[in-house]
Amino acid sequence: MTPRALDRQSPHPMYHQLKHRLLELIEEDGLAPGDLLPGEHRMCEMYDVSRTVVRQALAQLEHEGVVSRVRGKGTFVAPQKVAEALVHTLHGLHEDMTARGADVTSRVFRQRIESASDEVADALGIAPGEPVVVIERLRFVDGEPWSLSTTWMPEWAGESALAVDLRRRSLYGVLAESGIHAVRGVRSAEATVADPEKAKLLDVAVGGPLLVLRSVGFDEDERAIEFFVAYHRGDRSRFEFQLRAADESVAKLRHTGVEGD
Repeated sequence: MTPRALDRQSPHPMYHQLKHRLLELIEEDGLAPGDLLPGEHRMCEMYDVSRTVVRQALAQLEHEGVVSRVRGKGTFVAPQKVAEALVHTLHGLHEDMTARGADVTSRVFRQRIESASDEVADALGIAPGEPVVVIERLRFVDGEPWSLSTTWMPEWAGESALAVDLRRRSLYGVLAESGIHAVRGVRSAEATVADPEKAKLLDVAVGGPLLVLRSVGFDEDERAIEFFVAYHRGDRSRFEFQLRAADESVAKLRHTGVEGD
């Protein structure tokens, strides 16, 4: 495509304009993940800007996950991250992704009864050493490694899943068939990096970014029915949060500036 000139009279900074020109270039030329963008020197010529402007624009695009820069090789269109609603809903990965038309499969490493560790017992509200059903799976979305998850359930809740083939099935769906439903949950997300084992399974570099999701789900009787820890690839996923004022007092605090942003 013929590059559109930047507007030097515009109130928007040059790097901001260039960033949007590069987004247009990616969209209009139909560039796909892995495609190489013009080099920095070529961009300077195309848009008549300094290398500083080019680098500022590319830094913003890299921060937003649109491009990835490889030292000595150039700038590439990055695989687009999928927004997952797993933090603010009680859906699992299977439900969230199949609703988007994706194919979700699992490689099951553990599907058995074990004794609850102190951490698991505390999360489930049971005594350490009590039997729990543990299910450890490497999850794939459209054939690509996506997350490594381990779920622990009290024996009464998880026993129905022990003999089920979970390679293509939703664990939540299996539990629902036995009348077990999560109606409330507590979830958290944090950043970490991949150790050698997780890097190999998730096909990322050692030290690469991962997002850790931890969750405890409760049934209508306020019994903990599951505790899971899932490591998601940071280059494929981002979690969405939906926020709202809890009540009028919170809204008033925000309006008066007492509550922080």
